[in-house]
Amino acid sequence: MRKLLSSPGKMALNDAENASYQNALKHVTELSLNLIAVKVENRPDDFLGWCTELIDVCRNRINIALLEAHQLPSLKKLEQVLVLGASVSQFKMARIAPWPIFTAFVEQQAGLHALEERLALLDYVQSIKDKTLAEMSELERLAFAGKHTNQHSHLEYKFDVEWFASTKGAKVFHILLAQQPESFDLALSHIPETGDVTPAQYQKFVSAYKKIFTSYTVDKEAGEKPPLAAATRLLAMKRPDQFIALTNAKIDVFCQGLSIAKFNAFDFDSYWQDMIGTLRTFAWWHQAEPEDEQELKLWNVRAVLVDLFLFADEDFALSSNYLRIRDKKSNSTESSYKSSRRARTKLTPDEIVDQALAEDDLPEYMQAQRETILKQVKAGKSVEHAIGIMRAIFG
Repeated sequence: MRKLLSSPGKMALNDAENASYQNALKHVTELSLNLIAVKVENRPDDFLGWCTELIDVCRNRINIALLEAHQLPSLKKLEQVLVLGASVSQFKMARIAPWPIFTAFVEQQAGLHALEERLALLDYVQSIKDKTLAEMSELERLAFAGKHTNQHSHLEYKFDVEWFASTKGAKVFHILLAQQPESFDLALSHIPETGDVTPAQYQKFVSAYKKIFTSYTVDKEAGEKPPLAAATRLLAMKRPDQFIALTNAKIDVFCQGLSIAKFNAFDFDSYWQDMIGTLRTFAWWHQAEPEDEQELKLWNVRAVLVDLFLFADEDFALSSNYLRIRDKKSNSTESSYKSSRRARTKLTPDEIVDQALAEDDLPEYMQAQRETILKQVKAGKSVEHAIGIMRAIFG
């Protein structure tokens, strides 16, 4: 483990990677004895592999039961720094990759990032774009805008509508979208259906979008600022070949990955000039329209696909709202049989953990911690204790 922790010092790191490494070391100090106790056989010689190995240590191999309460925040912070570092490292490829390398990487990441679901969402949005937002049903409009509800039936919506950029936290945006869809249609009308979007066209969209919030927000004195992230979702759904879809949480990692100055969640100018401007310098973005059908499908949505350069582990795709609802519905048909059977038999540790993770009030990230929780239960801890530790670590 000591060799692993020090190995990035021998790597050729860029500025962003070195900053991530130095930041990680701050949290490693607090956890050094616990980390050294972990047996390590894989010692990658690249920074991405280094981050990935330590992420697995933090999530699955460090002995949580031996950590003191004051160490838990350090473990959480270390994992966050490593995830950011892994994403920043992967973005190096986005900056230099020609089209064949870009498409190969996207296909390589397909399983981790639920590419099939994402493309199904984009196909669906394309199928309803002949309607204005005002003409769409509420569910169609929310699918376009990135907010999942329990009414999005898994039989009809066979994808998570929140892939790329969820807007469920933008409450004022959704109130206005429901009340003034025509105003959002007017804003989006400044973005052409084909061809490169010009700065003037983008600025007309921004002006119209901002005007919605200044004209229709009830409490104008509260100064509700037009959210950039929600705007990028609308733009990316109309032109996925031209725009990157953001959430507030993604701004930092995208800015570091693209080597641009970080901007805030209301800076429409920096989004266009720095982020989209940088995107337009990439070789793969300038690729001529390909003849191959599969490549053409990716080419038509190439800008929004930069999401796939963010780090994702093997459990990330399972966070899909579509899968959660689909599996919940299918499991409910067997619930009465399972409950009667379990009443007559002693539950195994696997069954105890799965039963606890099936509770509706558990956050989705808890599913990714199943193996860690199971290890604690097998070691004699109660499932409630194990889940409590995970909540303390991950919030």
